[in-house]
Amino acid sequence: MNTTNPLLKPFTNKDQATPFDLIKVEHYVPALDEAIKLAKENVAKIKSNTAAPDFENTIAALEAASELPERIAGIYGNLEVANADESLQALAKEIYPKLTAFASDVSLDDEIFKRVKAVYDKRTSLNLNKEQTRLLEKTYLSFTRNGALLNEKDKETLRHIDQELSVLGPKFSENVLKATNAFEMFLDKKEDVEGLPESILEGAAAMAEAKGQKGKWLFTLSIPSYLPFMTYAKSRPLREKMWRAYASRAYKGDFDNQDTVLKIVQLRDKRAKLLGFKTHADFVLAERMAKNPETVTEFLTKLLKASKDAGKRDLAEVTEFAKKLDGVTDIKPWDFGYYSEKLKEEKYSFNEEDLRPYFQLEKVVDGVFAHAKKLYGLTFKENKEIPVYHPEVKAYEIYEEASGKYMGLFYTDFFPRETKKGGAWMTQFRGQGLINGDMKRPHVSIVCNFTKPTPTKPSLLTYDEVRTLFHEFGHALHGMLSECTYPSLSGTNVYWDFVELPSQIMENWVGEKEGLDLFARHYETNEAMPADLIAKLKASQKFQAGYMSCRQLQFGMMDMAWHSTDPSTIKDVDAFEEKATAETRLFPKVEGANNSCSFSHIFAGGYSAGYYSYKWAEVLDADAFEYFKEKGLFNHEVAQKFKDNILSRGGTEHPMDLYKKFRGREPDPNALLRRDGLI
Repeated sequence: MNTTNPLLKPFTNKDQATPFDLIKVEHYVPALDEAIKLAKENVAKIKSNTAAPDFENTIAALEAASELPERIAGIYGNLEVANADESLQALAKEIYPKLTAFASDVSLDDEIFKRVKAVYDKRTSLNLNKEQTRLLEKTYLSFTRNGALLNEKDKETLRHIDQELSVLGPKFSENVLKATNAFEMFLDKKEDVEGLPESILEGAAAMAEAKGQKGKWLFTLSIPSYLPFMTYAKSRPLREKMWRAYASRAYKGDFDNQDTVLKIVQLRDKRAKLLGFKTHADFVLAERMAKNPETVTEFLTKLLKASKDAGKRDLAEVTEFAKKLDGVTDIKPWDFGYYSEKLKEEKYSFNEEDLRPYFQLEKVVDGVFAHAKKLYGLTFKENKEIPVYHPEVKAYEIYEEASGKYMGLFYTDFFPRETKKGGAWMTQFRGQGLINGDMKRPHVSIVCNFTKPTPTKPSLLTYDEVRTLFHEFGHALHGMLSECTYPSLSGTNVYWDFVELPSQIMENWVGEKEGLDLFARHYETNEAMPADLIAKLKASQKFQAGYMSCRQLQFGMMDMAWHSTDPSTIKDVDAFEEKATAETRLFPKVEGANNSCSFSHIFAGGYSAGYYSYKWAEVLDADAFEYFKEKGLFNHEVAQKFKDNILSRGGTEHPMDLYKKFRGREPDPNALLRRDGLI
C-alpha cells in the first residue's frame, strides 16, 4: 500500500509496536476509511468464493477480514480514554459511527450469513477441534445477535439503533470527564486542611502552583485528590462540598447526562425486543455464565440478605463513634469515610497513611513483576526505544524466564491528567493469536489514576491503589499468558462474568505477609514492612465488609433495574434511581446526588446488565484462592493449573468447564461470605 499514513504503513518497531510518535489526529479518519474499504474487499472475496462454505474459507476468513480497521479502532479507542485532547475526542462522533456501519454491513449481509449458517448447520460432521467449534458458535451467534435473522425493515431499524448508540456512549463518557475536570477547590487557610497528611498537602500545593496559584492547595474530583480529602479533612463543610460535587457529576448543569441515560436505555431495550428478547438484560445474559436476569437477581438478593444487617451494624458503629468523638448526631455520607478511618485507627492501632511509605510505586511495580515470576515464570525488561503515547507511559518486553520465549509487550500508564478518564483498566493494542497469517504475541496495557510524585517524594500509593494495581495486572496476565489461535477468543475475550476472576484473585496476595514481603519496603530506609503492621492490616481486612458489600450490591442492583425495566415507564432518572436503590441504601437519599449520570461502567464501558460480574467473580476468586492457601500461596502445581486452564485458554471453552478443570469441582458459593466474615 503506497501511503504516508503511519496507521496504514507496516509498523517497523520492535514486534510491530504501535508508532505513537508518528500518529497524528488527522491520520485516524483517512486511515480508517481506507482500512474499512480493504476489509469490505476481503468480505466480498468470501462472498464470491465458489467453493462450498467451510470453516477455513468462511469462519476463519471472516475472523481475519477486518484486522486492519480493528487495529486502528483499538489504537484510537485506547487513546480516546487515556490521552485525548478536544480534537481527538471530537473524532469519536465520526469514528464510532463508521465502525458501527461497517459491522452492520457485515452482520446484516444475507449472502455472508448464508455461508456462516451453512457451516454452522453441519458443525457436527466437520471434525473441528474445541477452539474451532467455539469460534464457529461465536460467529453464528454474533450474526444472529446482530440482526441476521430479521426482515429487511427490522434490519434497517437495528442499523439506526446501533448508529445512535455508537455516539451516545462516548458522549456520556466525555460529559463525566468534563464534569470531573470542571470542579476545582483552592484553599489557603490552614484550618481548612487540618487533618490532611503532609504528603497529600504537598501534592495539592504542587497542583495549585501548576495552575498559577502558588501558596494555595488545590483539591479536585480525581480519586487521588478526592479520597484523601474525604478520609482525613477535619472540615465537615468542605467534606460536604467535595462530596456533593462528586456525587452530582454530570447530573444537571453544563454536562448533564440525564437525557443520554434515558436514550441509551430506550435504544438498548428497543434493540433487545427487536431481536426477540424481553429486555436488554435478557439479551446480555444469554451470553453469560449467569444465563438470565432471574439468576442474577437471586444471586444479588442472597448476598444482600447476608450483607444488609452487617452493613447496618457497620453504620451504627461509625455513627456511635462520631457522636463520642465529636458530638456528631446526624451522620451524613460525607462523614462516613472520615469517621470510619478514625474508628479503624482506634480498633486496629494503625492508619492507612502508615502503609504509604512502604508502597513506593516503582517498588509495587517490581512487586507485581515478582509475583508474575514466582507464579508464572515471567520476566519484564523495560525498553525505552519503544514509542509511547505520553511521557509518563513505560513499555516493557515480557519473557518466559525458563525458555527465554518472547511473550509480548506491556505498557503502564499510572497518573491522572485532564486528558484521561477516571478509574483504572486493562486494555490491548494488539491481541494474541493469528494476525496476517502469523501467530502474534499480545501488546497489553494498564491505565490507572494513582497518587502522583511530589517535589520531595516519589509516588507513594494507598493500600487501595496497590490492590488496584494488582487487580489490573491480573487482567494483564490474562492477556499476556494467552495461548490461543484466534484473536477473538484469546486473552480477556471471555464471558463478562468470568473476566474479573484473573484480576480479583491477584488482589489476594497483597493481603498476605508472604506477598507483601516481596516488595513492601520503606521508600527511605528500604526496611521491610514490619510484621506487626502487616498483622494489623490483616486484622482489619473484614472491617466494614458489610457496608462495602451493600455499596457494590447497590450498583449491581441499580444496573439490573436500568436494564430489565420497561424504559417507557421511566420518566425521571433520579426518581428511578432512588426506587432502584431503596433496598440497598444505608443512608437516606441526599437531594442533588445521583450515581446513574456518572455510572460510566454501565452507560459507556461495556458493563450494562453486567455490574453484578464483580460480585460473581468474587465468589470465584474467593474459592480459587482457598485452593492456593491450602497448597501454598506460590505453589507451582496450583499456579500451573491456573495458568493452563484459566489464563492461557481465553474464551476457547465454557468458563465453568475451564474452572472445573482448574479446581476439580464447581465453585463453592459460600467462599466469599466466609472470606468477608459474613457467615
